[in-house]
Amino acid sequence: MVNGTPRPSRPPGGVHVSSTSQSAQGAARQARNHPAVRTLARAGYAASGLLHLIIGWLAVQLAFGSSSGQADSSGAMQQVSQAPGGEILLWAATVGFAALGLWELTEAIIGVPGVSDKKEAGARVKAAGKGILYAVLAFTAGQYATGSGSGGGGNKEESLTASVMGAPGGVLLVGAVGLTVIGVGIYHIYKGATKKFLEDLRGTGGGTVGNAVVRLGQVGYIAKGIALGVLGGLFVAAAVTHDADQAGGMEEALTTVREQPFGVALLVVLGVGIAAYGVYSFARARYAKL
Repeated sequence: MVNGTPRPSRPPGGVHVSSTSQSAQGAARQARNHPAVRTLARAGYAASGLLHLIIGWLAVQLAFGSSSGQADSSGAMQQVSQAPGGEILLWAATVGFAALGLWELTEAIIGVPGVSDKKEAGARVKAAGKGILYAVLAFTAGQYATGSGSGGGGNKEESLTASVMGAPGGVLLVGAVGLTVIGVGIYHIYKGATKKFLEDLRGTGGGTVGNAVVRLGQVGYIAKGIALGVLGGLFVAAAVTHDADQAGGMEEALTTVREQPFGVALLVVLGVGIAAYGVYSFARARYAKL
């Protein structure tokens, strides 16, 4: 108490939290706990499953040189847009991805449940990154739903990479992005090999999730991790050689795999693995901890 006036209350640790910050966290928590957001977020996992199934199929086609579209998320959405009822599916995907992005961003604001104080900062950054990714997917799906989506794939990545590399420190930034993507890929492989992804699901201890889901998750995470590792390697190569043409999207990463010794067989395995991740994502839509 100072001069008879009580001090403002402070949270543990002595750090004062402003009423504005508390209001923002309260709003985020309320949005996160809304049943509609939870349901729609699960639809986002299902939409991700559909995209990965199509990307896996396109990757297998690419292995034999007869791909009917780009083996990436844009190519998958293009395939959906051309299918009967595709517009409805894309609008559903837009809403699902938006809800999933909102869910992740709220965790970045209020914190991730069950995470220790030492790991909280990293968990918040990870949630923010995933939230932004799902927001981008929602925007892209919305573009295809309205008919304004377009291809371009690797050309877009190369153009953006060239612009970034032309800026001061751009080469280092492109290299850092590549190393980050490689790191994410390695983590996916680790997550699949150690079954760490089961921590994301409900009821695993009680046997609710069957062995098939576990195997699909293992294969899917490892395959996706390999693909991401190659994708990150392209950005690192672009930074090292100062050549933006070395960069590209998932299509270019899978093409790079095909050009290696035994590349056709490896790409088929990767395509099947990515499709397995898609099937796992359908199971995650049901069992995910939300």
